[in-house]
Amino acid sequence: MKTDRQVQRGAWRKSGMAALAVSLWMGCGEGSFGVDPAGSGGTPGAPGGPNQTPGSQPAIGTVYTGEGTFYGADGSGNCSYDRSPGNLMVAAMNNPQYANSSVCGMCVDVTGPKGKITVRIVDRCPECKWGDLDLSKEAFVQIADEVQGRVKISWTQVACAVSGPLSYRYKDGSSQWWMGVQVLNSRLPIKRIEMQKNGSWTDLQQQQYGYYLDPSNPGVGPFTFRLTSTDDKQVTETGVKLSPSGIVPGTQQF
Repeated sequence: MKTDRQVQRGAWRKSGMAALAVSLWMGCGEGSFGVDPAGSGGTPGAPGGPNQTPGSQPAIGTVYTGEGTFYGADGSGNCSYDRSPGNLMVAAMNNPQYANSSVCGMCVDVTGPKGKITVRIVDRCPECKWGDLDLSKEAFVQIADEVQGRVKISWTQVACAVSGPLSYRYKDGSSQWWMGVQVLNSRLPIKRIEMQKNGSWTDLQQQQYGYYLDPSNPGVGPFTFRLTSTDDKQVTETGVKLSPSGIVPGTQQF
């Protein structure tokens, strides 16, 4: 069964169809794929298993299993990316593995009954269980028949096939007094951004909607950022100008 979700200013509103789908599925028993009920570590990538703990972001090289569904995606969503009508190979991550937006921009290889597709995480699926992905309709039909609506899947994180350096988008209203910044065009998802202030590194505050904030007088720039990916790789970007009305190109890449 298909679920429809809409995002309004970063807040979730389930449609009647989504609520019905969740209700019907909950009535079907446990049905959780990729979960080790005893928590003894039998299934790689399962909660309580050897490679993953509940609530942490997915790791490169780990295979996760769950269920795949689809919704009317347009490329935007909880991660605050722009709509991408020319590329709808996108998906929403289940809430337990959303990791406070650390998975935003992550690319994953998804395998279903009919084949495999690579999608980029742009959204959060609050009703999805651990291991599940809610795919765009365009992606879902590459791995299963549309009429199935819900299928078993496996998936793993991969580096995104992007070209060029990282870029930085400042949130509307950013100034020398308050700043929000989002990293774009990254091969790997970002879990931490630090900014150099007075000779030391200060953590920016990660938000569920994909931005990192400095609410305490960041200054006029240019800024030096240190980025840490979800697999602990780091790059340092210097000379990033404050530009509240546009995207600032960087020079580094993971």
